[in-house]
Amino acid sequence: MKIAIINILLILISVSAAAQDKLIKIDDFKSDYVMSRNVEIWLPKEYYANPGKKFPVLYMHDGQNVFNTETAMGNIAWEADNAARKLIDSGSIDPVIIVASWCTTRRYFEYFPEKAAEYLTAADKEAMQKINSSRGNNDATFYADEYLKFIVKELKPYIDKNYRTLSDKANTAICGSSMGGLISLYALCEYPRVFGQVACVSTHWPVLFNNDNMSPSEAIRTYIKKNLPKAGSHRIYFDLGTEALDQYYSIHQEKVDNIMRGKGYTEGTDWVTLTFKGAAHNEKSWQERMDVILKFLYER
Repeated sequence: MKIAIINILLILISVSAAAQDKLIKIDDFKSDYVMSRNVEIWLPKEYYANPGKKFPVLYMHDGQNVFNTETAMGNIAWEADNAARKLIDSGSIDPVIIVASWCTTRRYFEYFPEKAAEYLTAADKEAMQKINSSRGNNDATFYADEYLKFIVKELKPYIDKNYRTLSDKANTAICGSSMGGLISLYALCEYPRVFGQVACVSTHWPVLFNNDNMSPSEAIRTYIKKNLPKAGSHRIYFDLGTEALDQYYSIHQEKVDNIMRGKGYTEGTDWVTLTFKGAAHNEKSWQERMDVILKFLYER
């Protein structure tokens, strides 16, 4: 009996020692709603060391920038996996699965809240199309609703089916930067029963890249006022820097913060807005505060 127990312990120790974090890449993940794209899945080593355990899931946009420096903008990634590993090892957060979907050439209109477009003027739409065209895409169609269907109806079911996940809203979060911040908040508003928490990083409220025209951001705020879930069952993280493109964000974020207060969200508990002085609008800045983001979402 003692020998059997010793052997079991040795097996468990061996499995634990052999377990390593793993990054899985799915090329050209097909969708009935939007363009196909690559998807990357980070599984913490605890996933393999605890075969009967289920894990929360964080969905992230612009997946090419999340883990890999070779595919990231400027060859600087968020390194979300490294940040998560350090926090897990220190006992600051519980292990989490991170799923990162890459963007496509339709990013600008995939990430702009589609229902907020109802409040845009014709001039707003024309200006947005010029920005989209300058990036090599002449398609003026808004795709955010379709993009969220891809995540909620295709990607999440795939992840829940093939991996051991805690699939309820309390354990499902979504995160993105810039336009990715907009689509993340939109996801929470459109699917409040799917996503329990959200991180909006350097949220690109101005839309047109300056504050000369406040109309597009006001369209988004009109949508938020009407559709933000009631306070009490969701947690929302906002942040911004003070340099480069982020220098234009504070006036917008203050207006959004007022909406949060009006909706009954308690600052510091189920909602925070953080300002990082000297931080710019790039992956380096976001990498440097990835630990702050993860702590808000998953701190024990």
